[in-house]
Amino acid sequence: MPDLLGYRLKLGVAVPSTNTSAQPEMDALRPAGVTNHIARILIEDESLEEEAGFNSVIDRIRKSTSNALKSLSACGLQRVIVAVSPDSYWEGAEHHRLLLAQFREAAGGAEITTSADAIEAALEQLGGLRRIGLISPYSEIGDNPASRFFIERGYEVVALHGLGGTSPSRIADVTTAKLRAAVEAVNRPEVEAIIQVGTNVPMAAFAALAEDWVGKPVITNNAVLYWHALRQSGIADSVERAGLLFSIR
Repeated sequence: MPDLLGYRLKLGVAVPSTNTSAQPEMDALRPAGVTNHIARILIEDESLEEEAGFNSVIDRIRKSTSNALKSLSACGLQRVIVAVSPDSYWEGAEHHRLLLAQFREAAGGAEITTSADAIEAALEQLGGLRRIGLISPYSEIGDNPASRFFIERGYEVVALHGLGGTSPSRIADVTTAKLRAAVEAVNRPEVEAIIQVGTNVPMAAFAALAEDWVGKPVITNNAVLYWHALRQSGIADSVERAGLLFSIR
């Protein structure tokens, strides 16, 4: 007998304890019969303006993610979204593959959705796009590892713009004007798609509107994670006003 509420999919979402954007953005995309179950990855709200602070945040994420995933393992979930980006990008593609195996074990065997895999799947779905404009939540300290990850996977990062978040929680402190400026900064003529990484950047609703005036896909971190988790689970519902990806069935 299926779960009364999550009769199509019970979906776990592991987010940093400082993150205030991923849960509401994913809840807004949730179709009927799907339930979201949140776990918090315990970290401190340390400064991201210097390398020492960055390294400390990454270290805390590494130490806390498995415990957050284990807390979800008793729910009988089919899939878990790991809604934290930095560790996937920090050490490159090979490290990312090792992380997937660790995450799956900690989550009790549930399938895992990560930002890197979701973005790659989205670009393939949209026609095998390879030239991207990249928006990062960080300053230069965090921008370079994110860019390197995509380059290692064969993408051309045509333009890169950091939003300059000063701490994990402060990443969410943006305005629509700042998001628009970021899109404009990376929207070069040769860019085929604009990618925003960082799950605490509340950009999903803005990006859906931005696609109309840039004339190309604007893929945001939380939206693409949720899209990929649904599609990999056999759920192809379209969602109005959620952007190009959610209109493809």
